[in-house]
Amino acid sequence: MTARLPFTDRTQAGQLLARRLDHLRSAGPLVLALPRGGVPVGFEIARSLGAELDVLMVRKLGAPGHPEYAIGAIVDGDRPQMVLTPEAEEILAASPGYLEREKARQLAELGRRRHAYVGSRAQTAIKGRTVIIVDDGVATGATIIAAISGIRKAEPARIVLAVPVSPKDTATQLEQLSDECVVLATPEPFLSVGRHYWDFSEVSDAEVIQLLADARAFFRPASTCSTKP
Repeated sequence: MTARLPFTDRTQAGQLLARRLDHLRSAGPLVLALPRGGVPVGFEIARSLGAELDVLMVRKLGAPGHPEYAIGAIVDGDRPQMVLTPEAEEILAASPGYLEREKARQLAELGRRRHAYVGSRAQTAIKGRTVIIVDDGVATGATIIAAISGIRKAEPARIVLAVPVSPKDTATQLEQLSDECVVLATPEPFLSVGRHYWDFSEVSDAEVIQLLADARAFFRPASTCSTKP
């Protein structure tokens, strides 16, 4: 069933997604939200499923002179993963050296955010787990494609993509890249993610930090009990 648009805000969108993901509760999933907008959405999913919440550090690579237009994305990690859109080569041809400068700029921002959000806390274990990747919406898909590519290398058991809204063709593409894809609405014309929310206010670093702290407070990992002979 397609969700009614626009969503009230990211909180409501997360609550609606959580209902569609309840079948994953027993898998003990890890919710990885893309900051900053994906974190309020992911928080509601994690709270509903009793799941662990962490951030997935991904940054869009903007086009020369048009930083809001994505030509790709980069995922932070020991070996950062970069994914470019099909149009990127043609766009970059007129701007030699731009990609390396943009990559360096976005890696610096990823480092700043990682330190702000998680400090020195070790990266959450992914191998063998069901991972739910969450954002507040998808437009071109470049950022999410990079996220999936980066997470695949960490060998999760399954990758589930959960987003409130996406263009239909992008959703179809993402279904092929993930093990399960939950998209609440695929409106046409799409235009932009923010168009499909009543409240699409910018999420601050402080809000992200608070939500991550709140999530750690309610998450209780399953303990292993031993019986003495």
